[in-house]
Amino acid sequence: MEAGEDFGPWLARQLKLADMTQTELAQAVDVTRAAVSAWITGRAAPRSETIERIARALNTDLATMHTRTTDTQAGLPVGWYHRPGHVDGGRELGNAAAFAFDADVSVLARETCQNSLDERLTSNGQPVRVRYTLHELTGETLARFREAIQWDDLFPHYEAAADQGQKVGRVINAGLRDMYEHDRLVLLRVDDYNAAGLTGDDYADGRFAAVVRRQLDSHKSASSAGGSYGLGKATLWATSRLGLVLMNSTLSEPHEGRTERRLIGRLDLPWREVHDKAWAGPAWLGRPDPDSPGAAVHRSWWADEETVESLHLKRESGEPGTSFLIVGAHDVASLADDTPASEGGEGDEGEEDDSIQRMHRRLVRALGKNFWAAMTGGDDRLPLLEASVRTLRNGDVVLAEERVDPAVAQPSRTRALKAFLNGTTVERLAEAGQVAMARVPFKLPGHGSKHATLGEHQAVLLVTEAEDADDEWNRLVAMRGNRMTVRDAVVPELPASTNPFQAVLLTGRAAGSAAPYADEAEAFLRAAEPPEHNKWGQTEELTLVYSSSAHRRISTMIRDANRTVKELVARPKTERKAGGTNLGKKLTVGAKRAKARPTAGNQPKLQNVVAEVSATGAWQVTGEVKIPSGGDAWQMAPVAKFDVRSGARPVLAWAELVGVNGCEVVDGVLRFTPGAGIAIFRGVTDPATHTVRTSLSGLVVELRAGEGEPRS
Repeated sequence: MEAGEDFGPWLARQLKLADMTQTELAQAVDVTRAAVSAWITGRAAPRSETIERIARALNTDLATMHTRTTDTQAGLPVGWYHRPGHVDGGRELGNAAAFAFDADVSVLARETCQNSLDERLTSNGQPVRVRYTLHELTGETLARFREAIQWDDLFPHYEAAADQGQKVGRVINAGLRDMYEHDRLVLLRVDDYNAAGLTGDDYADGRFAAVVRRQLDSHKSASSAGGSYGLGKATLWATSRLGLVLMNSTLSEPHEGRTERRLIGRLDLPWREVHDKAWAGPAWLGRPDPDSPGAAVHRSWWADEETVESLHLKRESGEPGTSFLIVGAHDVASLADDTPASEGGEGDEGEEDDSIQRMHRRLVRALGKNFWAAMTGGDDRLPLLEASVRTLRNGDVVLAEERVDPAVAQPSRTRALKAFLNGTTVERLAEAGQVAMARVPFKLPGHGSKHATLGEHQAVLLVTEAEDADDEWNRLVAMRGNRMTVRDAVVPELPASTNPFQAVLLTGRAAGSAAPYADEAEAFLRAAEPPEHNKWGQTEELTLVYSSSAHRRISTMIRDANRTVKELVARPKTERKAGGTNLGKKLTVGAKRAKARPTAGNQPKLQNVVAEVSATGAWQVTGEVKIPSGGDAWQMAPVAKFDVRSGARPVLAWAELVGVNGCEVVDGVLRFTPGAGIAIFRGVTDPATHTVRTSLSGLVVELRAGEGEPRS
């Protein structure tokens, strides 16, 4: 069997863990102290019969002695260390960092996947692979897991925290009630592979201490990194109603001569009193550190395979990366998701089954929405990320592993990015499926100066036609080096006749290795992002490092990008053909098509609306209508109204209303193209009919039956 850690350092740590001196070991195995010292320093090695005596002295087996891939069980046992209350009486009633984010698996997916992208090992050119596993435990399986995490030792602390009348206590109480009343516990595990892992010392600067020991420490120096606040890791604990996360890391660089199965657990609770003693809040599951006073503080430990399996933390390979296990995972946002738990279902699976299936679907959607670009590769270029989701119950498959496909999640945008990566873009859109590319100048400010310009970065703008499978259209999404969507907004003030499109803005390193000032653009835009990394704007860091007006450079770039988009999607003007046009519309060839009878079952439905206020104060509206089989016989009229809290909604007149795809507008009524499944219309309201200022109002768009057709 292949040996792990060198014998000398391994033996020295076992003696420390067992609280045994070199002299005591020498006496136990009947050798001189000098011999033990020579083993530890690597100047000599014990004979096989001596190794057997060392194993007995350390209360371990020969396999552990020879492989040295784990610590012996002698001496200090794995357990929980709770931080004592502050001597000055101070109290923290929860981890403030956890309140920066919602208990939402969509937020969790965004933050954890971003962190995995930041920790991707780039030397091999391979993507980082991230897998989310929802695992519901019940009955005996749940009982065994509680035993593995030493639940009996934890419960008094949970009970004390739940009795406190504050937010964290109420969340904990709900988690305990759900587990005991329904005999169930949901685990959510996040595994990444081809990532750095939790490297470094337990306490000194490094990835391990930044994640496990500290707050507001991101430990990321690369300018292209998505995270910069050190807050994203808090989403792990925010998603747990029990405030408990366990970790198993395979390291990309050895620590203590080891790389596999470095385990630690962290519990975040509010201040509490248990057994007449005050406890500050956090606690750690680990092995007592003999170097700490009284061996009181607990640190990470090198676990064996049996322990890893009992904690549901077994990794599938020795590839570097980390597995985070969120204990008692919940998703507040999924409670509002009224989508059926399964399509074409086979009966009611039950409320619990329904909740984990909803969480599964929301994870898949969030990954596809935020990381489609990172999951997109070219003909000769691998993607940066692969992601998948699976759902289990007591080890059995509920929903099979589902790999997120960017071409399914974002078909038009994926096509656009592939064209850029493959070098197949065009200057103007002339045919279906083409991708137009343009450069957008981005003037970068100098540090600490309002007027100085460091240089001009060239961002890449991609535009392509939208597809019916797109959830939304006519939007500009922007990103930088790690290709996570940062900004997603409608392109404003489009002509009503514009065909549906999607636009992508690549900045920093995402614009390509040849883009000038790519690293400087990365650093500037990173400083312009809030903790959620979901927009660019004025931040305190941007003001301190650059200037109070530096954010205007970003506004200028976005304005220039929107203007370029409108130029690329503008329809060329065509001259009217002489004669025959009007007559051609009146003539038909062949038998008259039978018109389907309109019924309530085949009535078209308005399924998507995008609206924005123009500079003139008008509402610019783009609507998508789903047309069921036979629904093209209907004639429907879009109606715009002000959204008011009470009373009748005032109706707004259309200054302009046109059909874009699958329909035409005749006398304010949509007439659908026979056989069309989707129709798209555009309209601009008449500001003269607005009874209140547009900026202070909301808009409602309804679809009514027109020209004598049955009303909805």
